[in-house]
Amino acid sequence: MRPAVVLIALALALAAAGCGQDDEQPAAPPPATGASLAQLTITVDRDGSGAHKAKTIDVRCDAAGDSRACRALARLTDKAFRPTPSTLACTELYGGPEVARVKGTLRGKRIDARFSRVNGCEIARWNMASKLLEAVG
Repeated sequence: MRPAVVLIALALALAAAGCGQDDEQPAAPPPATGASLAQLTITVDRDGSGAHKAKTIDVRCDAAGDSRACRALARLTDKAFRPTPSTLACTELYGGPEVARVKGTLRGKRIDARFSRVNGCEIARWNMASKLLEAVG
């Protein structure tokens, strides 16, 4: 009888840990009732030549389905907007001249993030936010 109890407890623990599920990050929580999902200004400069060629859009989202950018924002957590720690060793890999800036509020938190593709860490950040940055066009 005791091995059966141990097996049941082990099965419950594994189920609670989420074993067997994919490693995809869960969608970020929805904004609090009455709060907007986002109010952001997104600027993307595809060739890094300067602000005169950059494209800028203002994104206002009350819900994830409001636009392509809002759907992308609904899937992001604040981790995507954190700068790369200066103590982190990054690969010397150049991904292109693109630069971007995202500024405003997301789920009530202030955002002021800069993106580039100058090394492996920055490329990873860019890729995390790529659906949002692609919405600029």
